[in-house]
Amino acid sequence: MKKMFTMMLLLLCAVGMNAQKSKVSDKEIVGTWIMESMQWEGEKVIECGKAKGYTQFKYYGPDGEYACAGIVLKKDGQLVIYPQEYGTYSFKDGWYVEMGRPALKDAVILTDKNTYKGTWFTRHDIWKKVVLPDKVTEYIVNYCKMKDTPDDVQQLIKKHIFK
Repeated sequence: MKKMFTMMLLLLCAVGMNAQKSKVSDKEIVGTWIMESMQWEGEKVIECGKAKGYTQFKYYGPDGEYACAGIVLKKDGQLVIYPQEYGTYSFKDGWYVEMGRPALKDAVILTDKNTYKGTWFTRHDIWKKVVLPDKVTEYIVNYCKMKDTPDDVQQLIKKHIFK
């Protein structure tokens, strides 16, 4: 009986250790993410969200679509969205690429299905996966698409505003 108990205990420990070692699938990146905190090396952690009035939004589509925006909650309660990028990403075997930049191993590290940490140059971020109404996600992604002014409009602006 004692041997059987010991065997069961060892088996449970082994199963627990394997569960801890299991890797989160790269496909878990698909979805909408909100920055929880950021920290530049040697500085204090900056918490994001309502109390600070700032966060960032990232969308990773199942087909490689990528959008990034900053979101500011002004003191009067109004929001300002700053589109930062729209383009593509890939994430395979822990290697992350966005917007055609060089692949990085530490840019996205999925710690579980709802959290990732990452490093961009000397800034360390923590992101949380969120479920937003489709209307919100679509609006921000579409707004990010508008970030890059089309060439013909750029030429008109240069001609009529920057004469």
